[in-house]
Amino acid sequence: MRPVAGLPLIHVEKPQYHGAKRFQKRLFDIMFSSSVLLVGLPVLGIVALAVKLTSRGPVFYKQERIGLDGQPFQMIKFRTMVDGADKLVGNLAALNESDGGVLFKIRQDPRVTSVGRILRKYSIDELPQFINVLKRDMSVVGPRPPLASEVKTYDDYARRRLLVRPGITGLWQISGRSDLTWEDSVRLDLFYVENWSMISDLLIAIKTVKAILSHTGAY
Repeated sequence: MRPVAGLPLIHVEKPQYHGAKRFQKRLFDIMFSSSVLLVGLPVLGIVALAVKLTSRGPVFYKQERIGLDGQPFQMIKFRTMVDGADKLVGNLAALNESDGGVLFKIRQDPRVTSVGRILRKYSIDELPQFINVLKRDMSVVGPRPPLASEVKTYDDYARRRLLVRPGITGLWQISGRSDLTWEDSVRLDLFYVENWSMISDLLIAIKTVKAILSHTGAY
């Protein structure tokens, strides 16, 4: 038993999938992501048009995140904020609701557009991330993809989040999402890394639908 971000967790040396299990997970990622993108193509087109027609700026928002083994990648989402929103963070620092200041979260963020608020409510803005999955940047299920500034605060144990590819969804997604503290998200991510199974991925994917429909922690 070792502390991670101030919380006790059982420590193991390696993630619970390798070899055939790693192939099984990758196959699931490819099949699931391809199906979502194919079936959701009309939705993707409508959303892209709505974003473009209702606010200035690009349709997609790309942000550097840290993935497997600490490698950076560009995570893709539909843009839900005004163009140049990242430059306004300093002006809104006093409104940050995140405990400890590691993350930046505002429940009623003034930078979010009217269309963006709807996309966030139903997590539609995250659909382009399935492209990241096909590119091997991400997995369908995994730890939350962290920012580089967040990774700089990691101790040796928290860095275990980087032993696997980050996910579009995960235990953090079905356990409160943005309502979670940073410490709780770390605890859940490390539990996932150390206790992975294909069944758990399937259950998390199913429970994600319920979490999206209930709008829990979506802002």
